[in-house]
Amino acid sequence: MGKLLEKYIESGAFYKAVVEDGSDIIFIVDYDGLILYHNPSVEETLGHAPDSLRGKIFFDYLEPGSVKKVREEFEKSIKKPYDSNIEFRFLCKDANYKYLEFNSINLHHKEGIEGLILDCRDISQRKKDAEELLRAQKAKEQFLANMSHEIRTPINGIAGMVNLLFEATVEDDRVKYLNAIKNSTESLKVIINDILDLSVIESGKLRFEKIGFNIKYQLGAVVDTFLFQSKEKGIDLKYDIQPEADTVLLGDPVRLNQILINLISNAIKFTHIGEITIQVSLEKKEEKIHYIRFSISDTGVGISEEKVQNIFESFTQADESVTRRYGGTGLGLSIVKQLIELQNGIIEVTSEENKGTTFTFVIPYESGKIQDLVQPSSKVKETPKYSFKGVKVLLVEDNDINRLYALNILKKWECEVDGAENGYIALEKLRSNDYDLILMDIQMPIMDGYEATKSIRKTMPDGKKQIPIIALTANAIKGDSEKCLEVGMNDYLPKPFQPQDLYKSISKFISKKNSNTHKLPTPARITDLTYLKSICDGDKTFMRDMIETFLMNTPPTINEMQKWINKAEWFKVGNLAHKIKPSITFMGIESLKPLIKNIEVYGKDNYHTDLIPTLVDELSEKCQVAYKELRKELQTTLS
Repeated sequence: MGKLLEKYIESGAFYKAVVEDGSDIIFIVDYDGLILYHNPSVEETLGHAPDSLRGKIFFDYLEPGSVKKVREEFEKSIKKPYDSNIEFRFLCKDANYKYLEFNSINLHHKEGIEGLILDCRDISQRKKDAEELLRAQKAKEQFLANMSHEIRTPINGIAGMVNLLFEATVEDDRVKYLNAIKNSTESLKVIINDILDLSVIESGKLRFEKIGFNIKYQLGAVVDTFLFQSKEKGIDLKYDIQPEADTVLLGDPVRLNQILINLISNAIKFTHIGEITIQVSLEKKEEKIHYIRFSISDTGVGISEEKVQNIFESFTQADESVTRRYGGTGLGLSIVKQLIELQNGIIEVTSEENKGTTFTFVIPYESGKIQDLVQPSSKVKETPKYSFKGVKVLLVEDNDINRLYALNILKKWECEVDGAENGYIALEKLRSNDYDLILMDIQMPIMDGYEATKSIRKTMPDGKKQIPIIALTANAIKGDSEKCLEVGMNDYLPKPFQPQDLYKSISKFISKKNSNTHKLPTPARITDLTYLKSICDGDKTFMRDMIETFLMNTPPTINEMQKWINKAEWFKVGNLAHKIKPSITFMGIESLKPLIKNIEVYGKDNYHTDLIPTLVDELSEKCQVAYKELRKELQTTLS
């Protein structure tokens, strides 16, 4: 075998294997850069035909902007026996440039010939990977900068408000400071949840449930949670479910809720006037698989065409000005996309600046049966009556702040509350007293919630053994809820929880108490069509066209105002205010005239620009009211 190898080497056959048939490009050039030889690899890598570059000048094929630098490196190579890792971009046959890297051998040092052998390797993929890594690094740096701001802002706000709260002597001031603290904690919760969700997804540890649920119930519950926010902004929030999609399905309703909450929350955040519409339909059915299509459309600020392409990337928002004005982590849509794709679904987005955005996603679910429902759907949703008068609750919580928070909520609902600082004390209290329900923290000293629950289920007498136990935990680890149910707990509530979440959980085990509701007075109209009617002179078609023009043009104009506010283009905001003035007059919205005038003057004169965002928000709210009134007018008087 050794002799055969020696014969192979002596024959020079290895030259063909290494040089002629190798993947690296080999150039032999003189000291002036004249190409005297190149191997056939130039065709595969660069597209040039064999021998087509002989007699050409090497430097003529380099990217023009890099010629000087590569010449300098070439001159250095002439003075060395060998050189390595010289990067350059070489012209391909298709007129594009490709990244190469050469190592050189100087023939003068061994052969006495003034020439270089350039062993060139294609490094295009390496450069692409490096650029992608740099882009990702910059995105993460931007994310960390955003996080620093997003986390520090509410924390600083909480600290400042607490100091003011200590000094406050007027009740209205206390309420104002407490509301500010509440808003800050909500912001922190969103940030932390986003980071935890992304971490679990990217670790590959996320698992999906396969339980029965009804879309009408799920979507209705999600929409209910946003009704207050939408009403506060004066935005119509409505949904429609096709009968074919209103059935029992098998899947993960919690993750569906998470997707819907994120998309609806974004729609509310970026919509200042108009409406948000959610439509659910059956796209197709293949045997037992239902492909359910969800569409969330808004009349918000929209996303530019170039930004739409990257909207689902982690740490990305449509514009840095979005982060400055609206806040957020830039993780929400990335999480949504991954949650959908992990369920073999797809998501798409269409958007137009100042017109609105539509997110559409399809997820396949298996058919289910009524008996598969974990929580039966309800056609009628009662408004919660927050009263549990006389209900005896044992609150097991070791953290003073968490205990105080839950205690105050329960007392407002007229519950009779007893406290325990750990599982051991809870067992002693349960032996001596009767309770209707236990709220049990998980991580506590001496005896944790798991051990306490096991002990209750095993050692308590029959009358107390089956008492409902709701777990309260700050853990966000997959499997935590399953473990709670395995040890005998009845429900699971992650902290920090909202009062309505606690109410819903308790309501599963304790009958609701009735309370009176008060109907709010009907607000006065802000539109007055007297002037429009006078100029239309009884022509209902003309009047209808005027109102429809207002309804069609006003939302995009206000969205465009919001866009220019984000970019601090105050003059353009003023111009748009001037543009909208005639339609305000025709619709008889007298209360908006001073507002429009101020926006126009402040914008065009670059004066009081700090007030313009607030004025435009007020304009948006009032136009939304007018929008509803005029649409109703079309549907009734002018239909």
